[in-house]
Amino acid sequence: MIGISKLFCGTVETSDPLRYGRRSKDLPSHLLQFSADKKPVVVWNVGRRCNLRCVHCYSQSRDQVYPNELSHEEGARLLGDLADFGAPVVLFSGGEPLMRPDIFELIELATRRAMRAVVSTNGTLITPETANRLKDAGLSYVGISLDGLEDTNDRFRGMKGAFRKALDGVRSCLRSGVKVGLRFTVTRENYHDVGGILDLVEQEGIPRVCFYHLVYAGRGSKLIHDSRMSHEETRATVDLIMDRTRELHKKGKPVEVLTVDNHTDGPYLYLRLLKEDPARAAGVLALLKMNGGNSSGTGIGCVSWDGSVHPDQFWRHYSFGNVTKRPFSQIWTDTSEPLMGKLRDRKRYLKGRCAACKWLDICNGNFRVRAEAVTDDLWEAEPDCYLTDEEIGIA
Repeated sequence: MIGISKLFCGTVETSDPLRYGRRSKDLPSHLLQFSADKKPVVVWNVGRRCNLRCVHCYSQSRDQVYPNELSHEEGARLLGDLADFGAPVVLFSGGEPLMRPDIFELIELATRRAMRAVVSTNGTLITPETANRLKDAGLSYVGISLDGLEDTNDRFRGMKGAFRKALDGVRSCLRSGVKVGLRFTVTRENYHDVGGILDLVEQEGIPRVCFYHLVYAGRGSKLIHDSRMSHEETRATVDLIMDRTRELHKKGKPVEVLTVDNHTDGPYLYLRLLKEDPARAAGVLALLKMNGGNSSGTGIGCVSWDGSVHPDQFWRHYSFGNVTKRPFSQIWTDTSEPLMGKLRDRKRYLKGRCAACKWLDICNGNFRVRAEAVTDDLWEAEPDCYLTDEEIGIA
């Protein structure tokens, strides 16, 4: 996760996370990515069922009942263990999490234990009443997925009218006082809508937007060939996001803008600042080092609907264990597990450009599951790194 507004527009300084000792439990949410202890943000897929059928869905969800999902009691034990372990955030995801009948009770259990509760949703089920219930449950943030403007989004989501229903959900959250933001997964089929989404953010007064680089998992695996962006297209899109973010801030509209799932964006932003604002570049480099790059298996983890624990929400084909057999806290600290141990010491195993890259301390080898999807080798170079050999210091 790269905070474009924080770094490019200077809304965060190096002294800000240091003031809190960089401890996860003490940091405000907008500084959590700069924590030193990297207590994991945990994505819990509370159910697999979804009312939509998105073309890039990593969980390959459908509108049907799935077996073997964690019960309310099992979920309550999980949340208690996460709180005791010090996980700062639990992100309720799915499928569509709002289709789970006890979702509001689960959110309340998390917030009562002083964890930040976040919901990742397609937004189509958020009525004014639902938004008020989310507010009453103590939710910190709701991220609503829009993968383009109306026609593009409805095609991606597999349902006519999904865009309008999701936008109604956004407006209900804004009216109820729940912090809300947009989530946009960028592909070759929808990157032309990035500017329009930023227009929408400005028009609707939406305080946050996250642009996700596509990860090839679940149904998204089928998009490797047709929807994978070229390096030139990715660079142009990241430039557009930075330019538009700066314009918004100059207008006095300090929207929080982030890019997610490709840590190449960090050094790319730094290299651009070296040319445009060299006085700030050193401070941004220090913040990028605090961020630390990809943290799959360290600073982020995933618990699936059946209790399986994964390095992140996309790495569903590999499980460290199951919370119905052993608490998450024990699974997460067991470095005798082969992949867990290697992810904690990943720089030793990286190959190719990643192994030789001068930005390794900032990127941390980027997304291993994407390298595995493209090359069949999880330690091979990140295929969607768009920096040149000269820019990474190996020319």
